Amino acid sequence: MKYRPLRVIISGGGTGGHIFPAVSIANKLKEVNPATEILFVGAEGRMEMEKVPAAGYEIKGLPIVGLQRQLTLSNIKNDIQVPFKLVASIIEAGRIIERFRPDIAIGVGGYASAPLLWAATRKGIPALIQEQNGFAGLTNKILAKRVGSICVAYDGMEKFFPADKITFSGNPIRSEIHPYGEEDRKQGLQFYGLSPDRRHLLVVGGSLGSGTLNKAMKKWIEDGCPGGDDVEVLWQCGKYYRKGVDEFMQNRNLPFIHHTDFIARMDLAYASADVIVSRSGASSISEICAARKAAVFVPSPNVAEDHQTHNAMALVNKGAAMMVKDCNAESDLMRTAMDLIHDRAGIEEMERNVAPLARMDAAQTIIDEVYKLV
Repeated sequence: MKYRPLRVIISGGGTGGHIFPAVSIANKLKEVNPATEILFVGAEGRMEMEKVPAAGYEIKGLPIVGLQRQLTLSNIKNDIQVPFKLVASIIEAGRIIERFRPDIAIGVGGYASAPLLWAATRKGIPALIQEQNGFAGLTNKILAKRVGSICVAYDGMEKFFPADKITFSGNPIRSEIHPYGEEDRKQGLQFYGLSPDRRHLLVVGGSLGSGTLNKAMKKWIEDGCPGGDDVEVLWQCGKYYRKGVDEFMQNRNLPFIHHTDFIARMDLAYASADVIVSRSGASSISEICAARKAAVFVPSPNVAEDHQTHNAMALVNKGAAMMVKDCNAESDLMRTAMDLIHDRAGIEEMERNVAPLARMDAAQTIIDEVYKLV
């Protein structure tokens, strides 16, 4: 296929699970034709307004906000504004489209994708959505009838979308994530100052952190790290929780537990890990599959339609991962992780089972769909 230069708007965000795939798609578009022009559209005040420029792309913000389900005074005030901000966002999205004149609009989920793709399809501009999760989000379900192609990462998505529009692409991931060999492992251990004589557990709470994973770690430490005599832990507690974890770890003589708010070289963290403990957002799962790693997932209960449980179960049902419910994590998570990290045969079986689930060509598959539409 010949890849002519395009003008592309990519919309969505809110979490790293939407932003990282979006940037991967943009990077692949620039790779196949460097003359392609890309504009991101996000929600004002959300993570994408910082992360996208850091990746080298221009972004415009919409005033869109989402409905809050928990009943509090601030949430009530927020929800009253939702319809007005939605209308304002659709109008602003139309202005952005008029100025940029895209050949295609791509939605990756999140607040901003709804008004942008709505405005684009009203103007007859081809559109594509990429659904990262095993349970489709409300925004993408609404947009499905209006777009030309829907790229998905899980089987059985016909229950959410028109079957004739679905392409199984997988989720785009960062290019540095791949299956790791012994040399990669040695480099990871050296980079993070880890002992080659120990088993290695990576606990990933995401950039903001996970209160549940942090509580489970603290409980395990308070109990004397049972089962962890030969285990070294790289623990990403997240910037939101860093101060509290610093205070908790102060004056504890635990040289084999390394906590940090942010992991700069996730590829080397994956390479050094024997087992990974993680939330089960779509991007996390896709990267762990690509890295061919054994994992224990703790789905977040604070997401729409409980989609993280659906994501995790897609692997659990194939013997490619384990899962601990959020409500049981404080008591069961680290015991489960310690049992697994010492079960070398179990780890090898998971690594074999997770390998076929990795889609290393996801971004390219999506790009080919883009060019078919335009």
